[in-house]
Amino acid sequence: MNIKKITKTITKTEKSLSALPLRLIAGLIFTAHGAQKLFAWFGGYGLTGTGQWMESIGLAPGYLMALMAGSAEFFGGLLLIIGFLTRPTSFVLAVTMIIAIFSVHISNGLFMSNNGYEFALTLFAMSISLMFSGAGKLSVDNLIAKRLS
Repeated sequence: MNIKKITKTITKTEKSLSALPLRLIAGLIFTAHGAQKLFAWFGGYGLTGTGQWMESIGLAPGYLMALMAGSAEFFGGLLLIIGFLTRPTSFVLAVTMIIAIFSVHISNGLFMSNNGYEFALTLFAMSISLMFSGAGKLSVDNLIAKRLS
């Protein structure tokens, strides 16, 4: 498979605006959560604090796990906002949410009021939806796909 064919497959997207609000909201939420983990913005604990917490729940090495989760969320969120590499980015974010659900939230039940998994499940569903649909009409992916056609 040549690079043009791979790029065309990755950037393939539906030609509608339906993914735009989903992409922007998911991107904003993921970027903010990643910024909490990486930079201690928005009331977060930064890499050191998040790493210590991750280590305490059995995700070791904690610092590396915090770096990986924070990077996936922060940079993945930015990529969703601009609609670049949306399908592979959404896959990585979906995997990140599955890990969050089963390592942190599942034992607390569904509801957020008990630190349950409803929010992570919602972000998982948003990611899966974008993985299937692609970024949509107003995206970098669509511009790339048009140039390759």
